[in-house]
Amino acid sequence: MVLDTATLRVAFGLMALVLGLLFYFSAYRITRSPYSGWWCLALVFFLAGSAAFLLDGTAHQWWANPLGNVLLVHGGVAVWAGARSLREVRPRRLLFTAVPLVTLVASALDSPATNTWSGGPVFLGAMCLTIGLASRELWRLEPGYSRVRVPMAAAAGGLSAFYFGRLVFFLLEGPGGPTFDTYFGSEVTTLVTMVLLVVVSFSMSALSSEQQTRALRMVATRDDLTGLLNRKAFIEIADEHLADPAVTRATGALILADLDHFKAVNDTYGHAAGDVALQAFAAACRETVRSTDLAGRYGGEEFILLIPGATADRAERIADAISQRLADSAHREGPRMPTASYGIATYDAGTPGLEALIAAADAALYEAKSQGRNRTARSDTAR
Repeated sequence: MVLDTATLRVAFGLMALVLGLLFYFSAYRITRSPYSGWWCLALVFFLAGSAAFLLDGTAHQWWANPLGNVLLVHGGVAVWAGARSLREVRPRRLLFTAVPLVTLVASALDSPATNTWSGGPVFLGAMCLTIGLASRELWRLEPGYSRVRVPMAAAAGGLSAFYFGRLVFFLLEGPGGPTFDTYFGSEVTTLVTMVLLVVVSFSMSALSSEQQTRALRMVATRDDLTGLLNRKAFIEIADEHLADPAVTRATGALILADLDHFKAVNDTYGHAAGDVALQAFAAACRETVRSTDLAGRYGGEEFILLIPGATADRAERIADAISQRLADSAHREGPRMPTASYGIATYDAGTPGLEALIAAADAALYEAKSQGRNRTARSDTAR
């Protein structure tokens, strides 16, 4: 039996349907992870796109061919969006609209009623781009995310390179050229895609489970209101950092912050305004510190930050920057934001431990409060 393009597309569609159902019931319904949701959507797009191409050679080709191109490009975009969700980054809406729209226009203007490769260069370029972006997102995941991220990234990168090769030889030879027809034709592409989808199916499930696990861990370690580390999580992670000189560089600073007259904010404007102030301060902390620094809500209106490698001077500049951002947010949030007082304590290899470091910062914070608030004080050991 000869496996022509139509037969292979039917087989690909059936495989995409089976994988989609299996992935939905075995991954998405269990984990509800965004990654598994995007992959289910991608498989739906791939299935629908292949089905549309089955109408090539019929009276419906004029609309089915451009539609198939757009659906497959949407599938590529969904693959990219799924990979992006693993880094908890929202997909860019521009790719969901601009890339498929350009593909649709190019296909519609290229005689789709008679040309089965209408808009071919744009379609091939869009598939290369979207799947290449998915590979890039997978490579950018932190090394400890999952062992399967590397083969997944390599598979996506290989498919993107394959589409790039299709684009190059399409432009050089056209769809009827010997090299394009032999190595990059529709039959070869369908087989390559089928094999890759089967190979990466188990990896997709692993990444979905990892995403759910990380989401649950995030809930367990984050303060519900501010999104910063909660007190228990901060202390555990800070203890680990202080015990590892490679992370802390053996020196650094701890900042203890307290919002001034916070009770007055609640009494005057209500607890909702107090919550806004806490969220604004947390946002100011996130915008100021590095991703390698730790920031947490210590309790009530009190916050705590660990800045590895920082001197007391640098810690004081960080505190000033946080206060400035908090003050600036008042124009956007409405009620006047409270000021903040800070206590700074530095550490080195001779520091007894986190408990002693927090005690020193707390004493400095008490000193800042006693001096009139809205200021920074250093512990006796800060330098």
